[in-house]
Amino acid sequence: MKASSQQVIGVDLGGTGIKLARFDRAGQLLAEQHIATPQPAVPGAVCMALCEAIEALDPDRCAAVVGIGLPGPMDAAARVARVCINLPGWQEVPLAEWLEPQLQRRVTLANDGNCALVGEAWQGAARGCGDVVLLTLGTGVGGGVMLGGRLFTGHNGAAAEPGLIGIDPNGPPCNSGNRGSLEQYASIAALRRLWDGEPEELHRRACAADPEALAVWERYGRTLGVGISSLVYVFTPQRVLLGGGLAGAAEHFLPAVRREVDLRVQAVSREGLEIRSCELGNGAGRLGAARLAIDRLLPPA
Repeated sequence: MKASSQQVIGVDLGGTGIKLARFDRAGQLLAEQHIATPQPAVPGAVCMALCEAIEALDPDRCAAVVGIGLPGPMDAAARVARVCINLPGWQEVPLAEWLEPQLQRRVTLANDGNCALVGEAWQGAARGCGDVVLLTLGTGVGGGVMLGGRLFTGHNGAAAEPGLIGIDPNGPPCNSGNRGSLEQYASIAALRRLWDGEPEELHRRACAADPEALAVWERYGRTLGVGISSLVYVFTPQRVLLGGGLAGAAEHFLPAVRREVDLRVQAVSREGLEIRSCELGNGAGRLGAARLAIDRLLPPA
């Protein structure tokens, strides 16, 4: 077996940035790159940027396969991005078919929240757990669900989207067509509705014990806890993991989340439940995308 089949590229495609890395089969990081997402992030421009970035990351073609995480559901064959609600023009995009001739590498696609969950299950905070719900708190609210040690993606690949559950029928409109979705109360834009400023500044102020900042994070955590309570009732997971950019401030809102879940969820449904931050930070998505490419596209070791 040639050496190239032992390496893999993982990509985490976001609305503002694209994180890429090359790994060996054991998940050891070999090279990495971070580029800005083209604006507007239409499919053609993103496809071109991906090709250029992957060639720069792996000019010697050491990796035979590529896994790409995107913010939305894929088809059951993991070849087509069905919809990415926060990216313009992303409906039924055959991204794998477009990329493979250009890259001369096989490509598989996955929801970015699922990728983060697979990464955390491989080398992070979900190791050893069979039933896990993960939420990514950032520009949007994505996530993934693992049941019995396997990703739950539903009969057509579109499950699960935990950030799109409704928590207020009269709440702000969501790009998904819903109103009052969890995303509208737990994303960066939602936090800015609570406080006129950047999340980083709010985090700094909370670290300095600013009462106003601490109160904002408390309110944010209570509402996030409402959404998590519904997810706990549906899936009764062992762990709920919080990742994404806002999770860096988890120390300020996790206590409120846990209190809300304790209040709203009966004891039998939250028995043994842990709610905690992810361990891998922004690297979880690209690692999980790489692991899915290994599992789906490479022969057994």
